[in-house]
Amino acid sequence: MDVDEALLSVGEFGWCQKRLTGFLILLQVYVACQSMLIVIVGAIPEYHIDIEAESADRDIIKLVRFSDNFTSIVSEWHLIQHEAYKVNLASSLLFAGLLIGNILFGPLSDKLGRRPVYLTGLFFDVLFGYLTALAPNYEVFAVSRFFVGIMNGGMALVSFVLTQEYVGKSYWALTGSLTNLTFAVGIALYALLGYYIRNWRILAFVANSPGVLFFLLSFLLPESPRWLYSRGYTAEAEAVLHCIARGNGKEILSVKLKESNATPGPGDSAHSVFDLVRYGVLLRRTIILMYIWYVCSLVYYGLTLNAGELKGNLYMNVALYGLIEVPAFPLCLFFIEKSWSGRRKSTSGFLVFAGLACIFTMFLPDNNRLYLSPSAFALLGKLSVSAAFNVVYIYTSELYPTVVRNAGLGVCAMACRVGGILAPFVPSMKSLNPSMPFLAFGISGISAGILSLLLPETLNKPIAECTEDLQSPAYQLLNKTKQKEVDIEL
Repeated sequence: MDVDEALLSVGEFGWCQKRLTGFLILLQVYVACQSMLIVIVGAIPEYHIDIEAESADRDIIKLVRFSDNFTSIVSEWHLIQHEAYKVNLASSLLFAGLLIGNILFGPLSDKLGRRPVYLTGLFFDVLFGYLTALAPNYEVFAVSRFFVGIMNGGMALVSFVLTQEYVGKSYWALTGSLTNLTFAVGIALYALLGYYIRNWRILAFVANSPGVLFFLLSFLLPESPRWLYSRGYTAEAEAVLHCIARGNGKEILSVKLKESNATPGPGDSAHSVFDLVRYGVLLRRTIILMYIWYVCSLVYYGLTLNAGELKGNLYMNVALYGLIEVPAFPLCLFFIEKSWSGRRKSTSGFLVFAGLACIFTMFLPDNNRLYLSPSAFALLGKLSVSAAFNVVYIYTSELYPTVVRNAGLGVCAMACRVGGILAPFVPSMKSLNPSMPFLAFGISGISAGILSLLLPETLNKPIAECTEDLQSPAYQLLNKTKQKEVDIEL
């Protein structure tokens, strides 16, 4: 039997898989705190410049008086006026690190294994997270955020793939949606943490500390049986599946996988990130997916990071921009499992709706009713792009064969981080025209939604284990047979 059949026999989503995936899904709370740290840590407290002392002393540091409501890197290092760009720079450095992490960790985990690469990334993520909290100056803070980005982005990518590969394909939509839902809840929890901890150093320290617990517990995670099988480690894959079967209460179950065509060994170079260019079908998918991921990140993080600049309570705004994503979870599960929408049309619809919501904000006055205000439509845009982000994670996992799945996700996530790098600076386009940021978000969302219609549908279709499966007549026949069975059922 193949891995999908084996997972079905041991229980596609039994008690053992629920514990494994539940742990990795909860890890997203830590990932969210690290990703959104700058929103509160880099917030600008109320301040005034002592005009009376200005004539006697021209040193801006001595003239500024910050409110003592909370501290941030702005108040500690006086990042205002001509120094204000450093806050956005630190945020962009994080996303630049995420980009590099996605490039490095994806191919590495395809070659060396999901588990060791994930553990290494999490260890250094926690280490550099503490360096952020203890940074003696802005330069060390900025560099630490860059390295946090490398480790956090790579580790989060590999953990997501692990979450998917522990369970059967029919549960990928559920685990993928729960992963993104937990990230959204993590943003809200980080806002709550910031509300009670007003010192930025203590906040950064506390937000990073759960990573230590996650790292220690991660040693209990097994390697991905899909990765083991795709690399030719058939016996090791069977051992993991036996372990999962026992964890699901199936003590006497025998699992026997058919021999894999892959050659064992971490040094095997038969499959690599270059497969994405070597095979025309993968190249077309990758180019389209890279643009979609770029747009999702640009709009998602652009709207989220903009929460710190909105009027009203800082912590409430950040929490709302996290909690607004919660409805995206049931929406995704509903649409992506329907034959009339599936993965492709759901991705397209959510992106187009997000783009339209952002464009509509340009035509609404600020003093309009609450449910017709620009802020309300911006939240709708955030909800819709969150749903699109959720679907595209699942969709991308299904479009790539197992042997290059992490490499494919890594390249797409690399494009995603380019959007993240640019996102902190898009709100500054308000200086040209107040509507410019939302116009950029709107056009990007609509164009990506239209482009996604060029991708194939993956609902109720088999997962390719190797690149040769994409061209295999047997795979194509199985694909068509699966689709006919679905049509008959409908």
